[in-house]
Amino acid sequence: MKRLMRNGNIILRALENAGEQVLVIDCLKRTMPVWLAAAELKGYTEISEEELHEATGEYPCDAEMLNPEQRKIAYQRYTMIAGVLPFLADKDVRCQAIRNAAAIHQKSVQTIRTVLWKYLVFQIIGALAPNQRRKEEVLTQDQKNMRWALNKFFYSPKKHSISTAYTLMLKEKYCDNDGHLLPEHPSIHQFRYFYRKHRKEQTYLISRNGIKDYQRNNRPLLGDGVQEFAPAPGTAMLDSTILDIFLVDDGGNLIGRPILTAAVDAYSSMCLGYALTFEGGVYCLRCLMQSILSDKVKWCKQFGISIQRQDWDCTGVIPGTIVTDMGGEYVSETFSQIAELGVTDVNLPAFRPELKGPVEKFFDCIQSLFKPHLKSKGVIEPNFQERGTHDYRMDACLTIRQLEVILLRCIIYYNTQRTLQSFPYDEKMLSENIAPYANTIWNYGRRELRGTNLIPVTQNRLMLTLLPRTKARFSRYGLLANGMRYANDALKER
Repeated sequence: MKRLMRNGNIILRALENAGEQVLVIDCLKRTMPVWLAAAELKGYTEISEEELHEATGEYPCDAEMLNPEQRKIAYQRYTMIAGVLPFLADKDVRCQAIRNAAAIHQKSVQTIRTVLWKYLVFQIIGALAPNQRRKEEVLTQDQKNMRWALNKFFYSPKKHSISTAYTLMLKEKYCDNDGHLLPEHPSIHQFRYFYRKHRKEQTYLISRNGIKDYQRNNRPLLGDGVQEFAPAPGTAMLDSTILDIFLVDDGGNLIGRPILTAAVDAYSSMCLGYALTFEGGVYCLRCLMQSILSDKVKWCKQFGISIQRQDWDCTGVIPGTIVTDMGGEYVSETFSQIAELGVTDVNLPAFRPELKGPVEKFFDCIQSLFKPHLKSKGVIEPNFQERGTHDYRMDACLTIRQLEVILLRCIIYYNTQRTLQSFPYDEKMLSENIAPYANTIWNYGRRELRGTNLIPVTQNRLMLTLLPRTKARFSRYGLLANGMRYANDALKER
């Protein structure tokens, strides 16, 4: 925890020391950190965190103490500023990072600055949680009519103007049976004000031009640099692929091609976890999240493989941001429940695989590692769809467990020995001789970089969060769920 200092009505928190200069932030004024000479702080006395809480009137708690809704919002706000934290010391770079974060998350620059200031003052993610839930805005009947008119006439492919939508609203809602305008009706200025207050650019573009036009011409640009998109560990990219190999069961009967689902860290390119199954869907994703949390040393030992802790060290944590495509399993209601753990789920536009390049490259590297060694054992060659070619199903001889042993060795090689040739090293990484491997860069990022967005979660809590949910009803005849009744002798008494 950084030092807290007070001098009269001024409370400062020291964030970083650089010789005779100290990076401090004012805990009472919503300003950004500044460098001060150490001599200027001689009149300040050190205070405790309790005195800071009394002075600000805020008593934030740890993220684990929050309810699911507060925890979700707190981690979403932390995700917004995670890319700014590594650049606090340099004012120009910090300002640019704040502007980039505002553009990516579609927030104002002042909102990013406010969230950043609050986190730097209290130094815990729980401080970013909302104090209380805001009451929903109650609309008047005129406002409901204006909202109806905008949705029906303005947000439509017909592309009516605001004045046309207003005229159609008066015709439908504010005329009597003879077609005469009622004396009490909202003005065009009120209609325009309501529109501007509730206008969303994304809704405007999609409703009038279509989703394909939006993705082609108006979608947000996430950037093409690894440090710009993910400046620290904590952003995982998820995807699935059907492997180019046929498998058999223990009795030698042909089963089919397995599905490999993987999570790859966008910053370091390290594989955080995987799931090898014959069926996709939400169950496959649940196995993947369990794999990310599991102890990799114990897991590899089950397959007769021995590794060191630092070779694959992501036990007990899940990434704070998950980037997926628009697959049905990723946008399902069950998988969206993971947001209760504080995870931010980012769904990329359809047919844009280049936006999650690290996980696509992972699949290419893994298959290029095992395919040359498994020729004539069920591996599919590029000509498998040509007429008259060899039937590769006849060559299948491996079971799914045997393939998993091979995949594990390929993943370990990918994490610990594959050289990242284009990774943008900084001076500190060069001075510490960080090897250009995914696991060493991951370990360095977790240890040294600010903005690492990893959420500690237990296996039990993860399972309870990702279990499918349904609505049920109790009656005197039992519990009615999914069209079936479940009876119990003690139900009526209870």
